[in-house]
Amino acid sequence: MTSFNTPFEIHVHGEVPLREDVDFKALQEAVKPLWKYAGAKSLTEGAQSLYEEESGIRFEAADHKLQMCWTVRGNEDFRQVLDDLCMNINDISAAGAQLEITFYDTEFDDDEESRGTESRDDFVILFVGPDPAAIMQAQRDLLVQDVVGLMERHFDGAELSGVVHEIDKLFSQRFDNLVSSLELGKPPRGGGSGGPQGGHGGGRRPRHLH
Repeated sequence: MTSFNTPFEIHVHGEVPLREDVDFKALQEAVKPLWKYAGAKSLTEGAQSLYEEESGIRFEAADHKLQMCWTVRGNEDFRQVLDDLCMNINDISAAGAQLEITFYDTEFDDDEESRGTESRDDFVILFVGPDPAAIMQAQRDLLVQDVVGLMERHFDGAELSGVVHEIDKLFSQRFDNLVSSLELGKPPRGGGSGGPQGGHGGGRRPRHLH
């Protein structure tokens, strides 16, 4: 990151359940893309947000969770940081979770808006988890929450079970397609070649997806 070219304030928000064996040292390494981007030499140094009222990057030992409410100044290159961060968190997470990333365009002003210029604000939701099933579960839960929240303006919640069932069918098909694609790259079961036998590539099926 170059300190003289930071057109964005970037906010990272999320709560991730961690595996029981994950300690502070492992967490520090997992979130290294964040504190390193901020120019810090450790998580302890880089955990503080740009804004004091935000809790920053925290290891909640009692609940064994990673909590993030953290803002940093940066550029478009932060998107690569997000790729590395998600891969790292996948390795230490115990369940699926969502990360909300907001890019605020600090160089956009009222004069530009009056001229019809659009800001470069952006909002991204990323999903992390220990395996594809856990990630799909987090995606499914968020979609159900959003759809039910919207439709409850017009229908009673009890009337929406069919809608939830259809969402589950869509994710179930996506999960089956993923498993099939993984199975294509595995050796056939049994056979006379003496090679390794293929297993179930997709892991467990997400909950509710029947």
